Amino acid sequence: MKQIRNNILRLVPLLTALFVLLGVYGGVSLAVNGGRWFSSSANTYVRRLKKTVTEGSVFDRKGTLLAWSEGEKRLYAADEWTRRGLVHVLGDTEGYVANGVESFMSYYLYGFDQPFSEEAVRYLRGEPKRGDDVHLTVDASLSAYIQQRFPKGYRGCAAVMNYLTGEVLALCSFPSFDPAQGAEQAKGAWGQPFFNRALQGLYAPGSTFKIVTLAAALRNLENAMEREWICTGQLTLNDHLITDAGTDLARQVYVRHGTLDLRRAFAVSCNNTFAMTAVEVGDANLKKTAEDFAVGVNFLFPDLVVENSSYPDKNRTEREIAMTGIGQSALQVTPMHMLLIAASIANDGVMMEPTLLQAVVRPGGDTVRKMESRAFRRTVDAETAAVIRRCMREAVVNGTGSGAGVNGLKVCGKTGSAEIDGQKNTNAWFVGFLEEAGAPYAVCVLVEDAGGGGTAAAPVAGDIFRFLTGNP
Repeated sequence: MKQIRNNILRLVPLLTALFVLLGVYGGVSLAVNGGRWFSSSANTYVRRLKKTVTEGSVFDRKGTLLAWSEGEKRLYAADEWTRRGLVHVLGDTEGYVANGVESFMSYYLYGFDQPFSEEAVRYLRGEPKRGDDVHLTVDASLSAYIQQRFPKGYRGCAAVMNYLTGEVLALCSFPSFDPAQGAEQAKGAWGQPFFNRALQGLYAPGSTFKIVTLAAALRNLENAMEREWICTGQLTLNDHLITDAGTDLARQVYVRHGTLDLRRAFAVSCNNTFAMTAVEVGDANLKKTAEDFAVGVNFLFPDLVVENSSYPDKNRTEREIAMTGIGQSALQVTPMHMLLIAASIANDGVMMEPTLLQAVVRPGGDTVRKMESRAFRRTVDAETAAVIRRCMREAVVNGTGSGAGVNGLKVCGKTGSAEIDGQKNTNAWFVGFLEEAGAPYAVCVLVEDAGGGGTAAAPVAGDIFRFLTGNP
């Protein structure tokens, strides 16, 4: 009996510790995944709740009303450009758009967290329940402008965030549809209009990934910025030819950049130089740097569901390492992730957590939750970020990103062109930011199957920068 008692006494601390760990794990899981669980289509409680609760309203950062309920009908902004520009943020009543605010933030919109005392008072008074209002970080006027400015007839996306706070100002995906007409009318339409390309689309990032390759070179190659490289326009690795944009293989006309350093190579987006750089850096070091930029990390942001990016792990020959260094091979990232990468360079190497929820306001007017800015991770040290910023500035002033330049503004950026099998043209990329006091904005533009990033994506980014700063 004494032995049994002693064994029980020994087990008590262990069991206590296990229960504490279980509680901590449950708390963290609820904090991180609560929105995902609550908004799941498998949650029958929410479906029942929708029949008895008037859904709260949704506003943008300036107080513009974006969505509200009248009886059983859900209404949206009067302006069609605004409705289309925000449909992938808000979602739709039928739930065709995955993880829109209407579903992902239903926890607030249906008043799930309202105190029992308020529910009791309402019940005694015979008043119907109304959910909380949600105020978002997005700018309705900016979203409407992007909807009008994006190249017509192309798939793609454009996203804007404040790189100091993580606030998402715009999240537009194309093609879009008008939620006021109902999502049913968009079923089967061209280009998968329900698909949120900014958050869900996985693409080869092309030369925008040279931001990461440059960071790897600065970490692992001695005097990386002082070294000279020679671009002949023809680099053969494992019997495969790597060329630069503008090469005409049929006529055997090659683009040759000659002797150049990494800063110039970054500005003109020299594939040969960055391919050689990636091989010298080595796959392990390039992968480690990519991981520091959150490639391969499981994104579990409270306000947004972002697909995880991935670094290639098969057939790692010199040629594949080189192709990864220029943003091809089997490398896949989302536009939102590339936006976060560029934003971290603007923010001295600190990647902020993207946020969409600005505030939650109770029907009585009390604000019960406000946005909190959080650092997600450090990507590079501040000194390295400063070097990359200078290179991104050079790319806009004297390189492929000149289309994003705006007179009077210090625009920094990187273009990219990448393709997958079966495409007629390359996907056009631009990622960049304003290095301006009072205008801490980062932008990512992706135009699918549109050609070069400098001609198809950079001008859109330039227009967004003009709009953000009121620059004519």
